[in-house]
Amino acid sequence: MSIRDRVHAFCDRFGLRIPILLGPMAGACPPSLSIAVANAGGMGACGALMMEPDEIFGWATAVRASTPGPFQLNIWIPDPPPLRNREHERRVRAFLAQWGPEVPDAAGDAPLKDFAAQCEALLEAKPAAISSVMGLYPDLFVARMKERAVPWFATVSSLDEAVRAEAAGADVIVVQGMEAGGHRAAFDPNGAELRLVGLVSLVPAVADSVRVPVVAAGGIADGRGVAAALSLGASAVQIGTGFLRCPEAQIHPAWADAIARTAPEQTIVTRAFSGRPGRSIGTAYVRAAMSDDAPVPAPYPVQRGLTASMRLAANKAGDIDRMQAWAGQSARLAQPQPATALARRIWEDAQGLMHWTAG
Repeated sequence: MSIRDRVHAFCDRFGLRIPILLGPMAGACPPSLSIAVANAGGMGACGALMMEPDEIFGWATAVRASTPGPFQLNIWIPDPPPLRNREHERRVRAFLAQWGPEVPDAAGDAPLKDFAAQCEALLEAKPAAISSVMGLYPDLFVARMKERAVPWFATVSSLDEAVRAEAAGADVIVVQGMEAGGHRAAFDPNGAELRLVGLVSLVPAVADSVRVPVVAAGGIADGRGVAAALSLGASAVQIGTGFLRCPEAQIHPAWADAIARTAPEQTIVTRAFSGRPGRSIGTAYVRAAMSDDAPVPAPYPVQRGLTASMRLAANKAGDIDRMQAWAGQSARLAQPQPATALARRIWEDAQGLMHWTAG
């Protein structure tokens, strides 16, 4: 199958006019951004990790009120309960107090959302696709998706994970290269930093090994990245950081401005915010938290609870050096343009590079 036929088959199957998906970024996916991307002919997305079922329904309702375009809903597969070390957490709290308010003793006890209730909400919201990250959905939930004809987009960060996802019933494999901003998709967080594979190597390896369509994610923010990913075997691309400077993303201006200044080597994979590895701008806090003098971050989700007060204070103050500022390695390619126009221009540029007739 030619590149053009592969892309057209994917778009026809999922109701798209352009093969561009918004990355499901928890905390940075307001309805306005998905509406804009969907109106361009792409697919919107919601990272629903921190949302209650009624919030998931509310998000889907808001998007549907302004666009007939498709969207995906995404949540994390839960990790096993972490091993707690209260004395170590005390040292982490003391370190964090240098960067923000005093951290309460119980901050690390903040509970996760009810995964089973979130899964029910995903099904009831009837999205164009349900996506996963950090693992695979349970067999019973996969069977229920199949019964309702809801496609499953499984996000992976290695060839092994891709093969496992297809065997588990995934309809589409979203391949996350190490360039991607935000949390790593690795099924096993313990070795995530040791298995950082770039998109140029990972996409063809996965495309050659699975029968389902592949979506490329990580470091794609312009037409060049789209054309390259499709040439490597992807049927579509997923863009996250590349849309964060759009007004519809509604992120803090300090974060948006920092994205514009961040060179590829100025992003860092760190556990400093949540306990799970994620790619962030290399801010003063991130560098300090990764120094030899700092305590090792607590495991997820304990570290997320411990850093909550610092992150809140940073947002209120507009202090990028303490802010949770996720960004991929192609951050500087992000443009401060309306997302609908940006998505269309990226696709037009990609078609020009591939010598396709626009359409």
